[in-house]
Formats: sequence, structure tokens, C-alpha cells
Amino acid sequence: MEELEEEIKELTYEQGNVLASSEKAVELILHKTSELKEYVLKTGFKNVQEEIHFFKYQKPAIIAKLIYHNAIYKIEARKPYGAKPIRKYLNKELKKLKRFFDNNLDFYKYYRSNNSFLDENFFVRGKHDIKLWLDTYYFQSDQTFSTSHDYKVAKIIANDLIQVYIEGQLYSKTQDSNSASTEKLNWTGSKVAMIELIYALHYQGVFDNGNSDIRIIAQYFESAFDVELGNFYQTYLELRTRKINRTKFLDELRDGLLKKMDEQDEK
Repeated sequence: MEELEEEIKELTYEQGNVLASSEKAVELILHKTSELKEYVLKTGFKNVQEEIHFFKYQKPAIIAKLIYHNAIYKIEARKPYGAKPIRKYLNKELKKLKRFFDNNLDFYKYYRSNNSFLDENFFVRGKHDIKLWLDTYYFQSDQTFSTSHDYKVAKIIANDLIQVYIEGQLYSKTQDSNSASTEKLNWTGSKVAMIELIYALHYQGVFDNGNSDIRIIAQYFESAFDVELGNFYQTYLELRTRKINRTKFLDELRDGLLKKMDEQDEK
């Protein structure tokens, strides 16, 4: 576990984004689990208590990481755009966790209370009782390396981690929303400069893959910066008919950025 956690930390640092690090983490855990399975099948257990301890505590702790990183990959890959759709989406994911909890409440109580009177049914291979909260998944698993409830324990551990992750995302989105609503940026450049920038961004196709109407983009800038651009079509026409320096503001942006970069390189 210590070795695995260290390697996952390194992956997170190296990859730099959640999707890439989660994908690599899943591959890593699958490899480690394969090695663990080979070791267990070869070595076996000294007694039933050792087998119970492995399938109740040790294997679920590792498989929980697999479930967690796979879930985070799917959550991030399917995440929509926009603050409100994201909040709705994340709350829907929380409800899925709640459904699992509700559907397995009896086993949650057993596991959380650290009971052991049914451990030989739950955490010894080849023993199962269909009346004891048995998932169909068990019948499809490799029963030489699985018991009837070790995966359910892993799912409980993973869901706790997933819940923390989702709630952290929701909190972050709320903070971003609050920050955006209280700290408004003021445009202190000229209206002509803003119009020049809007048209440049529009023709570069950076909004909705180039499918946004110039009027919508202009209205967005007006709303965001509380500026009235007036007849921006006319202003753009005047920019086009300039004899010299038709992109004055954009040229100044480029020159200013390059100058700052050069100054920073010299330090």
C-alpha cells in the first residue's frame, strides 16, 4: 500500500491533470493487483483468520483505489461545461453514492460497527449465502481471489473518497461563483480596443469552435465588463478602412507581452 500510494503521488505530479493521472493510476493498480493475486494464490494463508484479515482489510484498501481513480476518470471525462450544469452533474453523482448506501444499509452497519460474527461468510473464499446482501458481481468474479463481500467493502471505502472529491469540487465551484459575483473587473482600455479584440477572437474561432455570432460575443463582453459598445459594426468598419495600423491594440498586446518575456528571461 505504501509503495502504491507513493507511485500514485508521483503520477499525479508528473501528469499534471486529473484525467491523465487517473488513467495511469488505474493501469498501475491493475498491475499491482495482478502481482498481489499471483502472490496470494502461490503462498496461500496460514489460517482462516489470516484469510479474513486479507479479504476484509488489505485487498479492499487496494481495490478501493482502483474504483476511486476509475470513477474520477469517468466523472471528469463526462463533466459538462458551465457552472450550473457542472453543479447539477456533480450533485447527480452524489445521489448515485447515496443510492448505493441506501441499497446496502445493513452491510454498512455491519462493516462500520466493526462486527465479525459473519466474517467467515463474507470474507472466506468459497463461502457465500445468497440471503446475506450478495451482489451478482460475485458470481462473475474470479472466486480464487474473491469472497462474497470484499468488493463491497472496497466500494464503501472508494465511495467515501469519491464523495470527498465531489464535495470538494462543488465547494470550489461555489467559491468561484461567489468570487466572480463580488469581484468585478473593470475594463480601463478604450471601447475601440475592446472591439478590435472581440473581432480578433471571433475570427480566430476560440468561442464554441467558431460557431458563436459576433453579436453574442459583443453582448457577453458588454455584460462582463459593464461597457456599452454602441454600434460596434460601424467601429469595426472604421478599423478596416484605416490606412495604417489597423490592428493597433493587438500589435501593442503582442509587443508588450514579448517585451515582458524578454525582461523576465534576462533576470
